[in-house]
Amino acid sequence: MKKALIAVIVVVVILLIIVGKGIGTYNNIIALEEGVKTQWAQVENTYQRRFDLIPNLVSTVQGEANFEKSTLTEVMDMRSRMGGTVKLDESLMNDEAALKRFQEMQGSLSGALQRLMAVSENYPDLKSNKSFQELRVQLEGAENRIAVERKRYNETVQAYNTTIRQFPTNLIAGFAGASPKALFSADAGASVAPKVQFDIK
Repeated sequence: MKKALIAVIVVVVILLIIVGKGIGTYNNIIALEEGVKTQWAQVENTYQRRFDLIPNLVSTVQGEANFEKSTLTEVMDMRSRMGGTVKLDESLMNDEAALKRFQEMQGSLSGALQRLMAVSENYPDLKSNKSFQELRVQLEGAENRIAVERKRYNETVQAYNTTIRQFPTNLIAGFAGASPKALFSADAGASVAPKVQFDIK
């Protein structure tokens, strides 16, 4: 009788340990997933910050009478195509193709803004405009923050994806419905170094 009782107690203790470990693993997956969502929101905030700077930039540039309208129109068109706000639907985290399309659209906007800044170098009055200078600095800061937040998002997603794919966590992840999240990739052309050439005479 004592041996049977001891065996039952041992089995119950083992089951409690397994269940406790399972609950802990499940809670860890949930915590990691919430971390991914939080970092996703940070990415959204930084894109929105840049997006909000564009109308002020456009207004400032429009004040320059002879400014190249095609470059300005390109920036305004890119912004209007995005619908007036940046909304990163959480479903993008689960869809690599959709995230890539979003990233391409944001890359196009970044390119248009870079061209606008490059063209502005030809306009001394605009370059000396204090509002334009401040907006330029804010825009550069926003671009840097976007890069930082995307990096942090990727790091958070990597930790999450690694955790849910490892055995035995993957068993509980499957039960919990956890699926891998998509990562941001490098922007097109990022792997090619720009050519710098000086004409020294």
